[in-house]
Amino acid sequence: MARGAAWRAYGDGMISPERTGLLKSFLGSLPEQIAARLALAVEVDRLVDGKSLPHEMILEGLRPALRRLAGSDRTPTAMRFFCVPFEDLFTVAARKDIKQKGRIARGSVTPLWTWLGQSLLPDETSTYSREFKALIVVGKHAEARARAEKFWPVAAKALREALSSEAGRKAARATLGGDLVLADVEEAALLLSVAPIVIEIQEKLTRPVPVLTDDLLWALRGIYDRTVETAPDAAPYVGVIAMHRLARPWEALKLPMMISRQSQDTLISSTDMGLVGELIFGDIEGYCKAVRDAKHPNFDADVLVENISHFTALSSGIVKGIDMRRDGKWGQRLMKDRAALAEVMDGFMERAPKELAAALPLQKSGFSGGPKMPDFSRPVDPDKTERALRYAHLVIGCKPFAVAGSFGASVKKAEEEMCQMLRTYNEDVLRELRSSDDQKRAVAESQFVSVVKLTAVLFSAEEAELLRRRGRAALGAQAA
Repeated sequence: MARGAAWRAYGDGMISPERTGLLKSFLGSLPEQIAARLALAVEVDRLVDGKSLPHEMILEGLRPALRRLAGSDRTPTAMRFFCVPFEDLFTVAARKDIKQKGRIARGSVTPLWTWLGQSLLPDETSTYSREFKALIVVGKHAEARARAEKFWPVAAKALREALSSEAGRKAARATLGGDLVLADVEEAALLLSVAPIVIEIQEKLTRPVPVLTDDLLWALRGIYDRTVETAPDAAPYVGVIAMHRLARPWEALKLPMMISRQSQDTLISSTDMGLVGELIFGDIEGYCKAVRDAKHPNFDADVLVENISHFTALSSGIVKGIDMRRDGKWGQRLMKDRAALAEVMDGFMERAPKELAAALPLQKSGFSGGPKMPDFSRPVDPDKTERALRYAHLVIGCKPFAVAGSFGASVKKAEEEMCQMLRTYNEDVLRELRSSDDQKRAVAESQFVSVVKLTAVLFSAEEAELLRRRGRAALGAQAA
């Protein structure tokens, strides 16, 4: 049904924003292999100038699924190969109001390509695209790449000349759609102008490089030194490109730190070679901010855990793998972020057992100040159960990262309290399922459904299945 609705949204070629969103949502949720095959078909259709499909919209919708398929082959296109010198800087993260040096939004590529093809280099771009397509269609991929390499310096020269005056920048700003895209284009033009250097780095670091060895580090240092001599503005990008090709991106900090030690520059974090650090620590702060922005009780547990995992991977990698001064600029930033994240997560963990208790119907016992007892006179509240499940997912999802995030003690305490509370309640529900009171037993059955779901999260799927079998046995014993 969803598939039919999504494709009907295409209609006769005029798609409303609502239907565009429906189509993109459907495409992004496709299984990875199906998405890859569909992307291949769409790109081949675009390559032979097919007119019946909205190529860009379909490919944009497929990107979430394609990103999940590591190493998927994509059809070579003229525009894709044009982007090779600056593709390592691509980001799909939400834009801020200011340009972040070292990051180029994917959305800036189409305005850049259109500007080249329609205004700056219409004939050259058309010729390059036509010849590139012809070579790809007959399977001459090496020749097609060589053709792209010839186009890179031509495009770089045209772009940099167009942006060399204030009048040119003003015109470009209007054509491209604003200062952020303009800044991205300037950065792309810089890397196009040093494309042979970029390709050398890419060939030495075929992603993902598991470890930045000393040999690779010295090779990068050599490339950096040569770049400083020939194109100093591009030198900081040696580390940035390397960062995006490493399985452990924080290892790219070894390059600026090597340069710092050898040049006696103790303020490396304030120099251009500090760009790698600014990007990594900017990411750490971004993940930390995403965690801080999550609000009780309406948060997405999966998204919150994902941000925590990224935060701890980067911060722990730096602490364990980089010889960094704790009292330095970057060291102080890292300590501040780790403390802020731990404070937020301690708050979530403190609240988690309370949310579970609120989801389990309880009543006061007959003893003054005594413990509360299960209440089988009323069913569970679906909203409270959903909230308890969300907190349970968060507690269990955080366990692998809690120690690295400096909130291991609060996670352990929350899990122990919740597990004890649920285990006790489960036994009470099972006893009530054997009750001869039809009304209470019906309520207990509805509660049983909820506690099985919570058991699956807090304990395991196997434990939840065992609880189901015990519940069926209890009901069978009562019926007998």
